[in-house]
Amino acid sequence: MTASSSDRSYPAYPMLGVSLAVFRDGEVLLASRTQPPLVGVFSLPGGLVETGESLESAALRELMEEVQVEAEIVGFVGHREVVDRDSEGRVRHHFVVATFAGRWRAGEGATGPEAGEVIWRAPEQLGGLPTTPGLGALLAWAKTIVDGAR
Repeated sequence: MTASSSDRSYPAYPMLGVSLAVFRDGEVLLASRTQPPLVGVFSLPGGLVETGESLESAALRELMEEVQVEAEIVGFVGHREVVDRDSEGRVRHHFVVATFAGRWRAGEGATGPEAGEVIWRAPEQLGGLPTTPGLGALLAWAKTIVDGAR
């Protein structure tokens, strides 16, 4: 169950989210965002953690819900804070996102309500692609985790 975009705007407290960098044959799965913030920008599939759900379970669930892909989690990459303010300085969005690295198991990736376009791309070939801030560095670290776990 995913909260609507309006439920996420001007929150009383930060929201806990997850994302998953899924690698297949040296490429990572990216999806363009259809929900604020950063609509149209490519990012890792992910979403909010539900009450009682572990971070890893949430990451795998969101991956399936958003892009119809299955993966196995290899390790924890780190966390990022996303804070978006309106023109008056009020916090419009505040997310703390835990990111995991994983290996592809099944599914090619499909578009849906939260994924406008789905692509597989080598992390070093993101040039010219609109991406969320810091995605390149995040993917470089995620790739070292996946490569080191072989």
